Amino acid sequence: MNDFSVEANGLTKYFGNYKAVDHVSLAVPTGSIYGVLGPNGAGKTTSLRMTLGIIDPDAGTSRLFGGQRPQSVRHRIGYLPEERGLYPGMKAREAIAFMGALRGLDWSEGRRRAAGFMTELGLERVIDEKIRKMSKGMAQMIQLIGSIVHAPDLIVLDEPFSGLDPVNQERLEMLVRRERDRGATILFSTHVMAHAERLCDRIAIIARSARRFEGTVDEARALLPMQVRYTPRTAGDPAALPRTFPPAPNCAAMPGILRFRTPMSNRCSRASPRAVMASPACRSAARRCTTPSSISSGRSTRDSTPMPPRTP
Repeated sequence: MNDFSVEANGLTKYFGNYKAVDHVSLAVPTGSIYGVLGPNGAGKTTSLRMTLGIIDPDAGTSRLFGGQRPQSVRHRIGYLPEERGLYPGMKAREAIAFMGALRGLDWSEGRRRAAGFMTELGLERVIDEKIRKMSKGMAQMIQLIGSIVHAPDLIVLDEPFSGLDPVNQERLEMLVRRERDRGATILFSTHVMAHAERLCDRIAIIARSARRFEGTVDEARALLPMQVRYTPRTAGDPAALPRTFPPAPNCAAMPGILRFRTPMSNRCSRASPRAVMASPACRSAARRCTTPSSISSGRSTRDSTPMPPRTP
């Protein structure tokens, strides 16, 4: 028995002379939540579309459910594309039932399931509201429900959190976990690490068109460089800023940037002087600094977009 719902090997895609995806491979375990992370333009959407057979790769292969071609198992897939689109004149319940009917779901059953999903997600007041009267975030939730109303075995969501307010983001996370508990496999893309930390069993990081990491969230966190940031309270002596941090070779000053190793990582981190310092060792060093400074209360900050691991 094959334990992977998605197996993509060496996917490559050119648009003209531009290599949008460079030999990306993904293996998504059945029954898991799998995140594809990376900055905008990294190649996440193109990789997902090749995985589902929506566009053909220039090289590489994709197989679903233990070796099936994507086109032959489309009725078992729920897909939310990056581009949102619903018929504005349709009511929410009908729009969901229509999307289910495209995957073979009976119309009346689709309407019944639509009402159940919307009630569960706190959207019962707009069950019979036309799409054109809804906010962007609410219409996005309707399209999301439509992509899973037929109870697919594989759910692929392209940037599903984009445009949602915190309340609807929480609803979406709840829905993703519920579908996983039902037995579905969920594959989604995002550029926000926090969503992956809360949801994913495994992640892949794509940057500059290639996969740079694959593993668990904890493994990724251990590899990503910690970015510690520091803000002087007053301008003071510019030469005092490097003295705040551990001495060379652990610290190097550059225009507008301090590059230093943190005690919790053997990798080099970079920090702008305009920021907040979190490392206990750095706080201790700051107390010895002659320049009065503002130190955070112990929280480290890092960019929401994950950086690919680099070789020192």
